[in-house]
Amino acid sequence: MRSTLHRTTLAATLALFFAGASLASAADAPQAATTSAADASQTVNVTLMLRLRDEHGLANYIQQTVTPGSANFQRFLSTAEFARRFGASDAEIARVQRYLASQGLRGDVMANRVTLQVSGTLAQFSAAFGTPIHSYRLRANGRLYHRPTGDVVMPAGLAGQVDAIVGLDNESSFLSHRLSSPHLPQAAPKLASLNAIGANRAKTADSNPTASGQPGEYTVGDVANFYNINPLYQRGITGKGSTVAIVTLSNFDPADAEAYWSAIGLTTKSHRIEQIHVDGGGAINSGSGETALDVEQAGGLAPDADILVYDAPNTNASFVNALAQAVVDNRADAISTSWGAPEIYNFAALNVDGARVNDTRDVGTLRAFHTLLMEAAVQGQSVFAAAGDSGAYDTVRGLGYGTGPGEFSAPLTVDSPASDPYITAAGGTTTPFSFAFGNGPVASVSQESVWGWDYLQNYFDTNFGKGVVDLFAVGGGGGVSSYWRKPFYQYFTRGIRRTERHQSLDYNDPTAGPTTLLKLPSHFAGRNLPDISLNADPETGYLVYSSTDGGLTAGQGGTSFVAPQLNGITALLRQSSGHRIGLWNPQVYFLQAVFGYGRYSPFNSVNGGDNWFYQGAPHYTPGAGIGTLDVSNLDAFMRFRW
Repeated sequence: MRSTLHRTTLAATLALFFAGASLASAADAPQAATTSAADASQTVNVTLMLRLRDEHGLANYIQQTVTPGSANFQRFLSTAEFARRFGASDAEIARVQRYLASQGLRGDVMANRVTLQVSGTLAQFSAAFGTPIHSYRLRANGRLYHRPTGDVVMPAGLAGQVDAIVGLDNESSFLSHRLSSPHLPQAAPKLASLNAIGANRAKTADSNPTASGQPGEYTVGDVANFYNINPLYQRGITGKGSTVAIVTLSNFDPADAEAYWSAIGLTTKSHRIEQIHVDGGGAINSGSGETALDVEQAGGLAPDADILVYDAPNTNASFVNALAQAVVDNRADAISTSWGAPEIYNFAALNVDGARVNDTRDVGTLRAFHTLLMEAAVQGQSVFAAAGDSGAYDTVRGLGYGTGPGEFSAPLTVDSPASDPYITAAGGTTTPFSFAFGNGPVASVSQESVWGWDYLQNYFDTNFGKGVVDLFAVGGGGGVSSYWRKPFYQYFTRGIRRTERHQSLDYNDPTAGPTTLLKLPSHFAGRNLPDISLNADPETGYLVYSSTDGGLTAGQGGTSFVAPQLNGITALLRQSSGHRIGLWNPQVYFLQAVFGYGRYSPFNSVNGGDNWFYQGAPHYTPGAGIGTLDVSNLDAFMRFRW
């Protein structure tokens, strides 16, 4: 449907209210100008990921932990056991530290023996890795950052030992995958009236008492109604004894979450939130609403679970370090993050000319996340990431799209870290509802569908004329990774796709003309995402309480909601089953392959809608993954003694 749309100016009354950090990535390079050599005396932190010992063996062990009948089924490792079996040896660590010391750098290895956090000046790092580091300023917003001017050279002292280097630049930042309805209510509900919303609707015996029943004003109680969670609550399953972790790039006020739970009439465990500030985190800023909703959703679905909140500054290295701390601490049974960036921003070709458009060697952040996610999986920690809110075209939200001067093309792309095969990618749907804008007619979404705002685009085009609004490509993220190969658990899944032909990220330089920044591989058998989807459309969205956003707001959505919801659901499954759940993906793909869809299946297929490219279907689709959950049925399978 994309071919019928054109870049236009959004009408002021229908402007999209995106929440989250402004994007600055490698793909912004055409909009940046060098200012000078960076301050050589500036102290920075860089993370080195040491090479895993026997990565293939680690992958096999992870598969065994979630394979019924295996000798290692549910035999998860402690952090110390992971370090002993798969981390670097004493000799390898000593070799790396000797080299760092020779350059005046200090490196401290974490307990997993693969993550090395190094501190030093830019001058020292420049010398150690063979490239000058310069400062740049983005023309778009004036933000100053530094990055190497050339290729990073792996010194002989680290060769063969270091898998990834993250943090030599502070250029990249990540978006929270939260956004708002294009027609926010005239006045959001007040805390005092929130319970009345639920009281005024018809209730059934099995309905959750905290639900509002109002699209755009849904609560965690509505999620419980949609996805059959209430039978667990009726058995006393509330997440007691479980711990969830939120990895985020902004601090928040825990009182916001308490206010939300209190307002909807939800009783929760007291003193359950613990905050861990990583790399000097702790700042409350424009991303604080994201952290608030993550805690509210995960902690609301599992009201007696403990909550760890790991927050860090919005940079590549700090994001990696926050995840590393959550994994190495190994206190959380499940972890979620609702921040991400297009996977292709990690490719070296985005920083060089067209002579190397197929170079994908500079994937340090992807590799760093991968190592940590493998560790989490073998420790039994379930990890979830939002799949993005730009439909099948993940770069559009950050870069826009078009063919005019200063504009970028819109290739089919996916989000990271959701694209990693050792994380469960959380996609988005639209639940059934009716809507109308202005004097337009009432229209309806009659079945739960893949979330893509082309249904709104069609409504506006039909009733108000084309060019009034441009909603491309708002919707649930999904597609095919251009880097990670198809994992074993997707081998026999009907509906798995390969990358499409003729996909490239192009920039129309105002002075030099069109330039191809990156050509993407055609027909690549890559990892498909998302894996599981739940309601995420702001039109059928949620209430959020965030003091930085003015209190209680309605019409909130995005796959940011789905990742923490799956986190909270995991806490319930963990209490019910009596053990950690581990990596979801091999288990849910197996269950879907064997039991399909139906009354006793843990899954509901999503047959309607699209995310601007991938359509709903009665099988796996990169629009909604396997589909949505019947949590009570999933719990029954997880409790079954294989």
